[in-house]
Amino acid sequence: MPRTTKDSVLNERALHLFKTLVERYIVDGQPVGSRTLARDAGLDVSPATVRHIMADLEAWGLIRSPHTSAGRMPTVQGYRLFVDTLLTLQELNANEVNRISSEFDCKQDVASLLQTASTMLSNITHLAGVVMLPRTEQKSLRRVEFMRLSGDQVLVILVVNDNEVQNRIIRTARPYSPAELQEAANYLNQSFSGKDLQSVRAAIVKEMQEVHADVNRMMQAVIEMAEKAFAADDRPHDYVLAGQTNLMEIADLSDLEKLKKLFEAFGQKRDILHLLDQAIQARGLQIFIGEESGYEVLDECSVVTSPYTVGDQVVGVLGVIGPTRMAYERVIPIVDVTAKVLGAALNSRH
Repeated sequence: MPRTTKDSVLNERALHLFKTLVERYIVDGQPVGSRTLARDAGLDVSPATVRHIMADLEAWGLIRSPHTSAGRMPTVQGYRLFVDTLLTLQELNANEVNRISSEFDCKQDVASLLQTASTMLSNITHLAGVVMLPRTEQKSLRRVEFMRLSGDQVLVILVVNDNEVQNRIIRTARPYSPAELQEAANYLNQSFSGKDLQSVRAAIVKEMQEVHADVNRMMQAVIEMAEKAFAADDRPHDYVLAGQTNLMEIADLSDLEKLKKLFEAFGQKRDILHLLDQAIQARGLQIFIGEESGYEVLDECSVVTSPYTVGDQVVGVLGVIGPTRMAYERVIPIVDVTAKVLGAALNSRH
């Protein structure tokens, strides 16, 4: 969405009406009509003028009219414009911050602290609270060697960090000769030595996605050997989830089939973990609205996340999952403060 262009075209009155419409819809959950909008906006304009402005907003793709109503509601693009440029955050006062801080007992173990954060996010926002488990220390590749055993079995010798040696046995799609294994090891050592195993794995996966039928045999060996050798270090991280049943009480998510798929995604964890991985890579507070997440199961949801740190290192993210029609002005500060408080509690243990 060319937001800069849109902002320059939409005048102050149109933006004020749009902001009023989104705020009213978030509170009521009902499409907003022109008469209601004219009254709530506090502007001296006729309903006809409001209808004209609403038509412009609809043409921009910021609002839409559900087939059952003449009123309008925001689209994903509309929510994005609202959150990025028009939202007024409700900063938490000292009492609210103290209330959050008091929930954390620094004597608790890490697992208990994460559960506390997830449960508290859920209780305060009445949405689903999610906390990604802290990432363990990154492992940097120093050297890899492959040794043929028998048939399709290969011994992988990984040297990571300074002097940690890991051995593992993998099975390959076909037997590889010692020469092919040596070529694959040489390529990986020259291309990836010094890089963390996670980025090596990601690069190999990308190579697999882009591979063509005419790729030479040496690269086929490199891709398969690395994909399987580093697979154990690409295990998805886990997360702690609380309050998912809160979502069953939200009218916007009342479609039983969609709710079933969402709960299945919570159980399988893969899509949610991938989204949290995106958030941790992007750094800072992140908001994924509807289809922006890239996962169909979250098309009706928004995810608000913020990273938490140990020392100066970002080790995870936490946040809430709820409908796109959520009170962003309230949820965002709660998520942000909770991330800071969780980080402080974890730091106090070191």
